[in-house]
Amino acid sequence: MEFIINSENFNEAISEVSKAVSTKTPLQILTGIKVTASSDCLTLTGSNSDIIIEKSIPLMKDGVKIIEIVHEGSVVIPAKFLSEIVKKLPGKIHLKVNDNHLITIQSNEIVTSLNGLNSQEYPRIPKINKNYDLKIHGNELTEIIKQTVFAASKSEMKPVLTGVHMSFSKDKLTCVATNSHRLAMRERMIQSNIQCSIVVPSTSLNELLKLTEFELSEIKLFITENYIVFQSDSTTLYSRLIEGVYPNTSGLIPTDVKTTITLNTKQFLKGIDRACLFASEWRNNNVNLSIIEGSKLKISSNSSEVGKIEEIQTLKEITGQDELYISLDGSFLKDALKVIREEEIKISFSGSMRPILIEPVGNPTYLQLISPVRSY
Repeated sequence: MEFIINSENFNEAISEVSKAVSTKTPLQILTGIKVTASSDCLTLTGSNSDIIIEKSIPLMKDGVKIIEIVHEGSVVIPAKFLSEIVKKLPGKIHLKVNDNHLITIQSNEIVTSLNGLNSQEYPRIPKINKNYDLKIHGNELTEIIKQTVFAASKSEMKPVLTGVHMSFSKDKLTCVATNSHRLAMRERMIQSNIQCSIVVPSTSLNELLKLTEFELSEIKLFITENYIVFQSDSTTLYSRLIEGVYPNTSGLIPTDVKTTITLNTKQFLKGIDRACLFASEWRNNNVNLSIIEGSKLKISSNSSEVGKIEEIQTLKEITGQDELYISLDGSFLKDALKVIREEEIKISFSGSMRPILIEPVGNPTYLQLISPVRSY
């Protein structure tokens, strides 16, 4: 194998696929990046067995030739050394591989040699059915992920809760994530004839959010028995699915609401953020909410060693009972509010020990639940 490539484009591709490479894997082959030179492009692949990122670099970009393929072929190159070397090389890079997998990388008068690995030992990429897909624009997909993935569990005690439940029905995608103490659910109308239900690891979705190209282009989704595949024009991410049955969350949404308040999203977020400064003493970062004077919300927290903070915010609207006191995890509240784009939110309360329901005003496709915590 032999090719000449612009260092900037090569470095960018290496950086993208490196996100899927793990240095802790016992399989030496997975510590490397598979580089394949074919007649029409250069393809880089990184994998940690749970996710695979594949990046294709075309021969031409914006009418300018960026790659010259001298000899086709493939090799696996240690990811850490390839990344560090290419970052430090100027201009064009000339890469050659001999029959013994010895790699020579040259830029101007700088010559580096690396021992590569046989690409035949690299795990095969899962086959996907090109006729079984759906399309969604990248900025819509990334918004859905951002508004749900944070609520997934970080604990491996219940593996299925560490993922986002993605349910596809005719022309609709529903995403749900929960860790048993909070829940985020988002619906989106999409062009789809797929009907299935899968659980995608939150770690895979967080890696997808780091791939900037996905936010800017149309994304194709392919679903197989064990994988979900996200594909843009030149980048593909394969994620292994989580096995198991996701709990039925539809019955968790409260219907016996006693109090509903409407207030400004950003103003409320800033108030919760300030209250969290004094909430860290508590195991659940307790922030207290209470209604005073029938039309105002008091946000408070206290620390026995540092002090306390109280803040009064005027509510835009209140319906139902005007007596309320509840203690919530401040960090959960901040996570929830940060991903809401609408100016105003509606918060519904069903009692001091029942979950609160947070909904953006004017957006019935998104809701969040947060369970209260004890304040003693």
